[in-house]
Parts: sequence; C-alpha cells; structure tokens
Amino acid sequence: MAEQAHVTSFEAIETFRAELIAYVSKTRPILEDACDDVARIREWIESDRRVYWENQARRRERILEDAQQALFSAKLSNLRDVRTAEQMAVLKARRAVEEAHGKLRKIRKWMREYDNKLQPLLKELEHLRSMLGVDLPKAALHLAQVIKALEAYARVRKDVA
Repeated sequence: MAEQAHVTSFEAIETFRAELIAYVSKTRPILEDACDDVARIREWIESDRRVYWENQARRRERILEDAQQALFSAKLSNLRDVRTAEQMAVLKARRAVEEAHGKLRKIRKWMREYDNKLQPLLKELEHLRSMLGVDLPKAALHLAQVIKALEAYARVRKDVA
C-alpha cells in the first residue's frame, strides 16, 4: 500500500505559482517588443532604405546624364578649361551613381541575409511566445488547482484524525 502524504504547507507551491505569474507578466512584453523590433527592422530595410536608395540612384543618374551632356557641349565648343571642369563633374556623378547602386546591392544582400539568419530565430521566438502565452498560464492554473486539491486533502486528513 502506498504511503500517505504529509502535507503541512502550501506556501512553497503558492510562492512558485506567484513567481511564475510574475515571470510571465514581465517577459511577455519584452518578447513582444523584440518581435516588433524584428518586424520594424525588416520593414525599414525593405521599404525605407531600399526606396531611398532607388530614388537616389535615379536622381544621381539624371545628374550624371546632365553632366555628360554638359561635357559633350563643352567638347563641341572647344573650351579647354570648361571641358576639364565638366570631366570632373562627370567623374563625380559617376562615383555617386556607383555608390547608390552599391548601397542597393548591400540592401538586397541584407534582406536575403536577414531572412536566412532570422527565420530560425523567429521560430524559436514564436515557440517561446506560445509558451509564455499558453503553456505557462495553463501551468499557473494547474498549480492553483493542485493547491486546492491539497488543501481539500489536508482538511479531510484533519477531519479523519
């Protein structure tokens, strides 16, 4: 026959339950903020930075076209000093266009790497989010039921004794 339980205090279980509830209430907002930050960063890379550098590339390409047109006009007019200044403007505009295209390549690379590196981590965050949102509250509820059952058991033991 099984031995009888000698339950004298439920405080340890209640303390653990209270700490579990406090833990869930503190970690849930932090986890939500982390998930929101991940989404915001992706949106910033994909929308804000990509759109910005696409616009910069178009703007800089127009400036390059204007500088090339000015150089062509200077060559036709045979003005040596002006032509040198125009060549410098074309070189500067070319570098600016190359910079914009380089930034766009980096942004596309960031987006690929972001998705590849973050997807496994996001799955773990979602698992943790599920645990904090579903499993731990169920555990706290179960502990409350355990405490009630143990208190009922203790009352029965007192009545029998």
